[in-house]
Amino acid sequence: MDFSAANSALWGAVLQFGLLAALLLLANVLRRKVVFFRKSLMPTAVLAGFLALILRVTGLLHLELGLMEMITYHAIAIGFIAMSLQIPDKKEAGVKGDFTPAKSGALIVSTYLIQGAIGLIITILLAHTVMPGLFKAAGIILPMGYGQGPGQANNVGSTYETLGFAGGQSFGLSIAAAGFLCACLVGVVYLNILKRRGKISGSYEERAEKVSLDVFQGENEIPISESVDRFSLQFALVLLIYLATFLVSKGITHLLATYLPGLSQTVSSLVWGFNFIIGSLLAIVCRNIFNLLTKVKLMTRQYSNNYLLSRIAGLAFDFMVITGIAAIDFHDIRQLWLPFTLLALAGGVVTIFWLQWLCRKIYPDYYYEGFLSMYGMLTGTISSGVLLLREIDPDFHTPAAGNLLTGSSFAIVFGFPMLLLIGLAPESDALLYLTLGLILVYMAALVLFMLLAKRKKQPGAV
Repeated sequence: MDFSAANSALWGAVLQFGLLAALLLLANVLRRKVVFFRKSLMPTAVLAGFLALILRVTGLLHLELGLMEMITYHAIAIGFIAMSLQIPDKKEAGVKGDFTPAKSGALIVSTYLIQGAIGLIITILLAHTVMPGLFKAAGIILPMGYGQGPGQANNVGSTYETLGFAGGQSFGLSIAAAGFLCACLVGVVYLNILKRRGKISGSYEERAEKVSLDVFQGENEIPISESVDRFSLQFALVLLIYLATFLVSKGITHLLATYLPGLSQTVSSLVWGFNFIIGSLLAIVCRNIFNLLTKVKLMTRQYSNNYLLSRIAGLAFDFMVITGIAAIDFHDIRQLWLPFTLLALAGGVVTIFWLQWLCRKIYPDYYYEGFLSMYGMLTGTISSGVLLLREIDPDFHTPAAGNLLTGSSFAIVFGFPMLLLIGLAPESDALLYLTLGLILVYMAALVLFMLLAKRKKQPGAV
C-alpha cells in the first residue's frame, strides 16, 4: 500500500479533519481573546463554521462539500445516541408536561404549515402582480427549506422544476441555506437580547458545571483502572448502536421496497433522513436492557457513564455545527431574487412570533430552552437547534433536547398530510387555493390540540 501523500484516499479525510480542528482551535482563541466575540455569545463551533464557510467561498481553503455533509449527517445520529444512552436523573424524571412529545410534534408540523401558508400567499401575490410568470406553488418550498433542510428542499424543488418551475432546485437549496444562516445569526442575536435582559447569565464556560469525582465515577461503575479505557467502552457502545441503527434502517427500507414499492421511495428517504430517531430509540432500549440485567444480577457493573457520554455528544455536535455551516451553498437564482428575499425574511420573522406564542403554552417551565431549540431546528436543521440550546442549557438538564427527538418522531406522523398537499398544490390554480385552505384548517386543528389537550388526573391526585 502507498502511504505517501500521493494516496489521496488515505490522507484526504484526515487532512480535512485536521483543517476543521485547526479552525475550531482558532475560533476558540478568538472567542476567548477578542472582546467582540466573547460578548456576542456566539458559540465557538458557529464561529469556526463561518470561518470555514468564508475561507471555502473565497477559495482560500479547500473543503469537500460531500465530506462536510457526510460528517453533519453522521454526527447528528452519534450525538443523539450518546445522549440517549445517559442514565436519567431520578430527580428530573417527572419534568414533563402533559402530552409534551405529541405537542412538540404538533408544534413542529404547525410551524411547517404557517411557513407554507405565508410562502404560498407571497408567491401567489407576486404571480398576480409584479412577477406574472412566477410558479405560484413555489412558496410551499419555504417549510421544506426552513423546516426540513436541504434534502427535502432539493427534492421538492427538483420535482417542481419538472412541473415548470424554472430554477426550482437551486431555489430550494438557496432557501435551505438562508434558513440555516437565519437559525445561527438570529439565534445568536436573541441570545444576546436574553443576556441584556438578565434572562441568562454569563457564557457557556461560566455556566458549565464543574466535574466532581461523583460525576465521573458513579456507583457500581467500572473502575478507572480497568484494563480497557472507560472512554473506549462508551464510544464502543455508541458505535455498536449506530451499527444496529444502520441494520434496522436497511431492514425497514428493504421490506418497504419488497412489499410496498409504491411507498418505498418517499418513506425510505424519511427513514434514512431521520436515522437519528431510530438510533436514539435503540439506545434507550439498550439502556433499559442494561437496567434489567442489573436488576436480575446478570450484570454487576454500570457501563454507561453520563459524563463521558455527554463529552461524546459534545464532540459530535461541535463538528456537526462546523461542517453544517461550512457546507452552506447558495445557488444562482438571479431571476428569482425577489421571491427568495421575501420568503427568507418572512420565514424567519413568522417563525419567531409563532414559536414565541406556542412555546410559552407548551414549555412554561423551560420556555427559553424550548423556544431556542425549536427555532434553531425550524429555520435550519436539528443541528442548529442543538447548538442554540447548548448555549443556554449546556448539559441538557431541561427536556428541550429530548423534545427535539420525540417531537420529530410525532412530526413524521402529523406531517404526512403535508406530503399530499405538496403534490396537490402545483396541479392547478383551483387546487392551489384548496391547498392553502387545507393548510390553514389543519394548522388550526393542531393549535387546538396543543392548547386544549390535557392529561387526565390520576385517582387521588390533588
